[in-house]
This record gives sequence, C-alpha cells and structure tokens, in this order.
Amino acid sequence: MQWHAQFAWLGDGVASDVLIEADGERITRVAAGVPAPRNAGRLPGLTLPGLADAHSHAFHRALRSRAQAHTGGWRGEAMGAKHGTFWTWREQMYGIADRLDPASYRSLATAVFAEMALAGISCVGEFHYLHHRPGGAPYGEPNAMGEALIAAASDAGIRITLLDACYLAGGIGEPLTGPQLRFGDGTAGNWARRVDSLYEATDKGGRLHARVGAAIHSVRAVPREQLRAVASWAKEHRAPLHVHLSEQPAENEACLDAYGMTPTRVLAEAGALGALTTAVHATHLTGEDIGLLGTTMTGVCMCPTTERDLADGIGRARDLADAGAPICLGSDQHAVIDMFEEARAVELDERLRTRLRGHWTAGELLAAATSNGHYALGWPEAGRLEPGAYADLVTVALDSVRTVGAAPEHAAEAAVFAATAADVREVVVSGRQIVHDGRHLLIEDVPGALADAITAVTREEPG
Repeated sequence: MQWHAQFAWLGDGVASDVLIEADGERITRVAAGVPAPRNAGRLPGLTLPGLADAHSHAFHRALRSRAQAHTGGWRGEAMGAKHGTFWTWREQMYGIADRLDPASYRSLATAVFAEMALAGISCVGEFHYLHHRPGGAPYGEPNAMGEALIAAASDAGIRITLLDACYLAGGIGEPLTGPQLRFGDGTAGNWARRVDSLYEATDKGGRLHARVGAAIHSVRAVPREQLRAVASWAKEHRAPLHVHLSEQPAENEACLDAYGMTPTRVLAEAGALGALTTAVHATHLTGEDIGLLGTTMTGVCMCPTTERDLADGIGRARDLADAGAPICLGSDQHAVIDMFEEARAVELDERLRTRLRGHWTAGELLAAATSNGHYALGWPEAGRLEPGAYADLVTVALDSVRTVGAAPEHAAEAAVFAATAADVREVVVSGRQIVHDGRHLLIEDVPGALADAITAVTREEPG
C-alpha cells in the first residue's frame, strides 16, 4: 500500500511530497521529496499520525447539550438562578448510566467511536466503570459491558484500550448507592478476577484492535488499603494504569481529612505512580504533587473541553511537563470530540492562567495528541509516521475556511490553532481506510446512528 501526502508532519517538522508505504498494519517506508507514484493514494493537505483520545467515557456523549442546558438549576433571568458544578452534572450522568445494557451500550459506543474516527482518532482509551446490571448484580457474562465496548470499536474501525476501572466506594468511607451499584465489584480482588478473564480473551485472544488496561477510578472510589492490589495487577500485566486525580478541590479536602495527605501522595505510597500510569485531569495539585508525578514519569491526560465545561479549573500542564510528566489529551465527557480543540486549549488555557503567550509549540501539542497518547494507552508502536509504526494516517484539509492561507512551513500551526475535526478528510487505521473525503466508510450515517442511540437511552418511558 502506498499513499502520497502533499505535506506530512514527521515529528520534527513538516515535509512535502511524502511517500508512505505499508505492509499490512505497519509502515515500511517514509520518504520526503518524492514525486507521486501513479498508483499511490493521494492525500492533499497535512497528514498526521493517527490521533489518540486517551480518556473517554463513551456513554457521556448522550449528555451533550442536555448537560449544557441544565447546569444544576435552570439558568434563567432571575438573579438568584443556581449555578451548577461537577457534582450536579454527575447526577445527570448517573441517570444515563442506569439505563444502559450491553446492546444499547454497543450501539451508542459504536456511533461515538465512529464520530471519533471522523475526527481523526485512531485509538481510544475507554475509562470503563459501567460493569454490572442496575442494582449491581453481574451479567451472565461478567464482562458483557466491556465486551460491548470492544466490539463497538471494531465496528467503528478504530483501536481501543479498555481501561477497566475499579470503583468500590461512593466516596471516602461511603458505600455505593443507587446507579453507583453498577460500578462495584465489592473488593479489588473481585475486580482483578473479573478483569483477568477479559484480559485473557483480549490480549491473548487475537483481538488485534484491542488491549486491556486498568484504572483506579479515584482515591474517592477505591479505599486506600485496596489501591495497591489494582496497581499490582497493572504492573504484573505490564498494562497501562489510569486514575482520575485531583479533579475537584472537594476530592483533595476529603483525602486530607481522611488520610492526612493529598491524593497524589496516597497513590505514590500505594505504588500506583510510574511510567505506565496516567493521571487524568490533575487539576488541583500542590508543588509536591507535581514533583511526585514528574520524578516518577507518571503521564498526565489533560481534558480541557471537559475541565472548562464542568468548571473544574485549569491544570498546570506546562509545569507538569517541565517536571517530567508527559502530557496527553482526552475528550472525556465529549462536550465536543475534537483533538485539535483539546490540543490548542492546553496552550490557550495556559495563556489565561499566566497572561503570557507561547508556552507550547505546535509540535509539542501534536505529540500530546499522537505519540504521547498512544504510549499512555499501551500502544507505543503507534502515533508516529516512521517505519515499524502502525499505518495510521490522518489528513487535515489546508484549504478550508479555517485553514486556508497558511504557508506550508506553518501547516502544523494551522492544524493545531485553526483546524477542527470538520477539517479531517482521510483516515487510515492500521493500514485500512476508515474515512474517505470526510465520509465514514463502515457506518453510512454516523449522525443518524448517534441520534438513534442517544434517543434510545434518553427518551422518557410511557406513563
């Protein structure tokens, strides 16, 4: 297979007339300054490695627009109208969680992952905690919900790392209640036994598009004495470990009250930090926390569109990167699915926080959206245009109303600071064309699939 890119970002800059050859799933040759062979697929615009969405909750997509319309009190003209927070948003999320089953979840996730493919995402990290039936009883197949997500990624043509989350408590010292009962396995040991069977079926079962990792939902949701068991499972399997960290000041306050230390320190003492670990959000950190994450080479996944949509705050991404914590990106609750928006927000939010410009280069932000994200998801052989890497190609139009006028040497800046997901024209995942001319080749009507799946889990029951 051959593709000829008008321009391509090769990690250290943009090159022109780039010939990319592949054998099966892997790139075999990349050469710049080569005339287009007659039989090569033409890629007009800027070609990037496949994008990685390192933090996703697929079912949250059903909340888009609903969560913005209702923020914890209907925002009207009255001066006393209530303002919402993460915690009021969470109640809406629980309502959706309580209505899903394996079939409806597969339908919804397939449509969401197809939306991701249209946005240039070749691999998703699905942070999965919706494990059991309403009320907490397991399905006949204990991993039926996780299997639905893995199948959905295949249906949509992208790769997936299923980050199976241990979620045992409703808060520090509080039991699971209501919709949360679906999330729990009782103990970390029970969680590990369930995940073992999913790991065996996936990583050793020939599912080439899927890998299984571990997740600690948060220090709120996993008691301190059970954290080490989850971290040990991840280390034993050399699997990625992800954890929501210090997303909210209330989480920090509860942790300090209960344990006398920050969530980051609790994770460090449980052996949960390290190069295979990714802390998600990491918004409200102390200087010591940043040092712990950096010196252990723990990655950090920033989700700026979610962090601003939920009024979480602005994380210290530049300080974390300078301390040694690699930065990757996620769309989290999918207020939008657009990795270019996530990438530029890292820089623009930093400008708001510091009132200074120029914290990140376009190349650094593209690395966060590609190679760093794939590494965080356990696919270190992806996210680069070079021999041996997965043949994942994303071509961004340079002639849209958003990107036109950029000089070739500034094509990377055009992609990061002007392009949107709507500018993605071609997507190849593992050597297979998934999107052509902005159209998904496996799912004919992605908007229709989204509409049907969302309606199925949000409509009111008769009577």
